[in-house]
Amino acid sequence: MENKGPDQVEKMKTKFLSVWHNVKYSWALKSKTSFSRNSPVLLLGKCYHFKAEDDDNVSEDCLEASDKASVMGNIEDFRRDFGSRVWLTYREEFSPLPGSDLTSDCGWGCMLRAGQMMLAQALILHFLGRDWTWPEALQLQRLDAETWTTTAAKRLVESLEASLQAAYNRPSNPESSASSAAASQAQALGPAEEADAHLKEMYHRTLISWFGDNPSAQLGLHRLVHLGLTLGRQAGDWYGPAAVAHILKKAMDEVKDPALSSLAAYVSQDCTVYSADVIDSHKAAKAGQPSAGPSNALPPLQNNQSASVFTLPDSQAVIILIPVRLGGEKTNPEYFNFAKRILSLEYCIGIIGGKPKQACYFVGFQDDSLIYMDPHYCQSFVDVSTGDFPLQSYHCPSPKKMPFTKMDPSCTIGFYSRSVQDYEKISQELSQVLQPSARDKYPAFTIVQGHGRDYDLSASLNPEKREWPFIRDPRRTITTTGDFVLL
Repeated sequence: MENKGPDQVEKMKTKFLSVWHNVKYSWALKSKTSFSRNSPVLLLGKCYHFKAEDDDNVSEDCLEASDKASVMGNIEDFRRDFGSRVWLTYREEFSPLPGSDLTSDCGWGCMLRAGQMMLAQALILHFLGRDWTWPEALQLQRLDAETWTTTAAKRLVESLEASLQAAYNRPSNPESSASSAAASQAQALGPAEEADAHLKEMYHRTLISWFGDNPSAQLGLHRLVHLGLTLGRQAGDWYGPAAVAHILKKAMDEVKDPALSSLAAYVSQDCTVYSADVIDSHKAAKAGQPSAGPSNALPPLQNNQSASVFTLPDSQAVIILIPVRLGGEKTNPEYFNFAKRILSLEYCIGIIGGKPKQACYFVGFQDDSLIYMDPHYCQSFVDVSTGDFPLQSYHCPSPKKMPFTKMDPSCTIGFYSRSVQDYEKISQELSQVLQPSARDKYPAFTIVQGHGRDYDLSASLNPEKREWPFIRDPRRTITTTGDFVLL
């Protein structure tokens, strides 16, 4: 009985923390994010402008926001695009995490969730393409319509299950559920379009299932925590953006699902990308990878506007992760324009960072504010092993904004490169973005030829601890009213 004492204390502490985190993180903020009609909105390489219906001209600012950004449409197009990004948040009531009794990541797992979201965007680019959007993105319930408590999340899952059952019993009623609405839409499509829509939905569900909160999920929290143990991080510890980059790389290195064998991850060394190492990653086929073409588990898409998992016989796509520090104690204002240019690139998969000790996933910007996806919502466990698990809680209808001035300087930037030829193009474009000017004397990172082993890296510093010259140039603090209020 004496030996069980410490274990009982730990269990009590775990239960207490779980209750506290549920109270603290189960409530959705009801503030609304304001967007201006007069400024472009950039979202992972796509440019939107919320112009009035009688305004036929796209703002010149939108055209000049980025030479590489695709100019898109209005607020509805933006909502559809944003709502199609995979949203991964705190969860509770899953099986205990490795090395602990924790059954929730509330309060400490936000950077891991942000890293998962960035990785999910890379997989969307790889399997579905940047133009893909989820057909039900505009049907998402706004978070300010109902307080997002654990009970509310459970009610949502139960209602979805009930509506799915009703749809099965009454397939002729298109209003019975979202699934029957999708079926009705599919009936209006031709055979080829219907097959393509079904295939995209299969990719979508499979992709989300890789991030499920169970030990068997290839890129799930349990797997990432297990890999974090090898880096000295325990479940319940806070993870920095550089540590998460290395955990994501290790996870991609060890994936066993054949569908993921055509991707690899590369993490820069000391804020330097070594091109030869990236090219080697493109050419190094994983064990079990097919000699040519896509995985047998997921056939390639046929839609010309969608990406395919088809790769060259000796090539695989590479996810490039670059941990950086954009200043000293605070983000250097000289890096604000750099961050904007990075988020304007279609092959950018976002930035993980946030406020001090509060991680988030940056996906775009408007004016002097970042647009991000927030993992700080506690939702109930979803069993993704079922073929019809609800997707709604994996997509966020409510973007948030944060002034650049509040951005923590420690972050990890992500890019997706499909092939060696793509990387050569990407490196050339990034070299131009990184070209130092009279004001930008210190690039956030550098791209050099050769392998990392060809350089003396003995003096390398942890990117999260590196001291960068900080140019003290006070700027006014931008504040935003805290979904979708057009000013």
